[in-house]
Amino acid sequence: MKKIVSPAKKVVSRVAKVAVVPKKLVKIRAKAVTRPAGKAEFNVKDFCGRFQLVRPDLTRLTGYSQRAVDQWAAGDKPSGPAQKQLTEVVRLFDGLADIMETDYVGEWLKTPNEAFDGSTPLQVTERGELDRIWRMIYQLQTGEPL
Repeated sequence: MKKIVSPAKKVVSRVAKVAVVPKKLVKIRAKAVTRPAGKAEFNVKDFCGRFQLVRPDLTRLTGYSQRAVDQWAAGDKPSGPAQKQLTEVVRLFDGLADIMETDYVGEWLKTPNEAFDGSTPLQVTERGELDRIWRMIYQLQTGEPL
């Protein structure tokens, strides 16, 4: 009798092949957990806490200064362009939360990855190659070969 393997388990085994450190990877969740409902304000402290992210990494992800991120954390509302960038970061982290535990995302961003030619996902993002991370997320979610 042939053993049936769930698509989520296939995804995890494929992730291990691209050196994404499989210890913290979990099955794909049915729903993202970070997208705020409606026009909710971006909360730096909550976001960083949920993903084990430090503010300097958030500045690297957004392209905004440490001072700007600190002002957002203090309660200042981000400008229109900053809000747009933050929305993109939240979308990315929602996608990552679908394929790994949320408290592992911050560590994963700083871990060199063979899927990105030895670069860290944070470096890939800084170079403007976010599409490479989205492609990886898509391939893992759909079970497409990497």
